[in-house]
Amino acid sequence: MKKTLDAKEMIERGKAESVWEAVQRVDLSRSAYYKYRDTVFPFHTVVKEKLITLFFYLEDRSGTLSQLLGAVAQSGCNIMTIHQTIPLQGRANVTLSLNTNGIKIEIEELLSKLRKLDFVEKVDILGTGA
Repeated sequence: MKKTLDAKEMIERGKAESVWEAVQRVDLSRSAYYKYRDTVFPFHTVVKEKLITLFFYLEDRSGTLSQLLGAVAQSGCNIMTIHQTIPLQGRANVTLSLNTNGIKIEIEELLSKLRKLDFVEKVDILGTGA
């Protein structure tokens, strides 16, 4: 992971003209670089983000995920990741990781708003970061 960070930094700062040059200089394979480049970040960039992970129990109806994402976007949160299970017995589970740096309302107000959506059965906070 350290080598991936070093290669990313070389590319961002113009110290390497290509991925190939950067990975050669840090003794890393290109496949390892591409595998980890979107998942490892320097600590100082992660600390700037305020992350929250929410777990939803939803009724399986057409358009529910779209409505949920719309409500989150209206609050000013940036959706980082989405994971939805295959619906079983009319229910689906969705996990959202949100960057709340741009949130326009309090987190509790957002949660209250999301819980009031008629297709949301339950919302749990799985974790917060930074």
